[in-house]
Amino acid sequence: MDMEGLLRKLTEEDGVSGYEKKVAGIAAGAFSPYVDDTRTDNLGNLIFLKKGQGNSPPRLLICAHMDEIGLIVTKVEENGFLRFTSLGGFDARTLPGQAVNIYGRDKVPGIIGFKLPPLYTEQEKGQGVKMEDLFLDTALTPEVVRETIAVGSVAAIERKYLTLQHNSRAGKAFDDRAGIVALWQCARELHKIRHEADLYLVATVQEEVGTRGAVVSTFGISPDLGIAVDVCHGDFPGALEQETSPLTKGPVVTSGPNIHPFIAEKLLHVAAEYHLPYQRDVSPGPTGTDARAIQITMEGVPTGLLSIPLRYMHTSVELVDLEDIKVAGLLLARFVAAVDRAFVEGLVCL
Repeated sequence: MDMEGLLRKLTEEDGVSGYEKKVAGIAAGAFSPYVDDTRTDNLGNLIFLKKGQGNSPPRLLICAHMDEIGLIVTKVEENGFLRFTSLGGFDARTLPGQAVNIYGRDKVPGIIGFKLPPLYTEQEKGQGVKMEDLFLDTALTPEVVRETIAVGSVAAIERKYLTLQHNSRAGKAFDDRAGIVALWQCARELHKIRHEADLYLVATVQEEVGTRGAVVSTFGISPDLGIAVDVCHGDFPGALEQETSPLTKGPVVTSGPNIHPFIAEKLLHVAAEYHLPYQRDVSPGPTGTDARAIQITMEGVPTGLLSIPLRYMHTSVELVDLEDIKVAGLLLARFVAAVDRAFVEGLVCL
């Protein structure tokens, strides 16, 4: 399987927060030729170990989350329509008219229905879309709906992988399955490179509802340092330059209090050494990624963050550049190869 084939398979599969098992199965098969061990922890994190060749190898954690934002049924109406709320950060304005897969007793296709503007009352005109006014419509009879779908059933947006011009690709769940592909690219590259550190590549669960998988996996692995790989806001017309990062210019290295300065510096140095394109970003507080959890787990873990620029985050048409994903994987691999015991011991000397 090539990089794009993996990205397509991962993003077309459904795996909302807490229900990532099918995505984990795809990832496990893709990583297996390039790692020494694969296991799943009690929360569902998928943990790959690639053993280092040092006498006293440091323990390095690199993670990306495999869950996607989704929906959960809160009420089954008498007429068979389904009320719902979100699992993760959906903007209600992006939901009307979307196709969904609902997972009850069986997988049921449906759409997100809404009241059309011609039917608005005067009071409703000019108001924003509210999630409580939306509903899932399966077109099934109320009896069949009640037999098949219950409160607590989850739903994922249905969207096929889109091939756009050049290296641009779009679809749902690129946040953060693009990061999973970058980890895979890293593992594949390290197959050809000697590295001292024991590398734990982790596909985490439940990032979108509280970075829970990162907490559990970091605690279980007890790494000497960790890096989260996620996405950041890509450029678009009218965007503020300091709030977005352009596509095709390489992955983004973050600095700020959530990030250990020596790790950010090392990533920048490695990128420059191997002539890999990169960008820089600043986060003045906790980042909205697994990095925030890694850093404060146990007695604290020196942490870095590498991000892939992505347009239209948390929609069904998230857009990335394939080359940015590839470069992220290459940079991670070269970073891993540069980590030794001396570097890890130097992290405590701020």
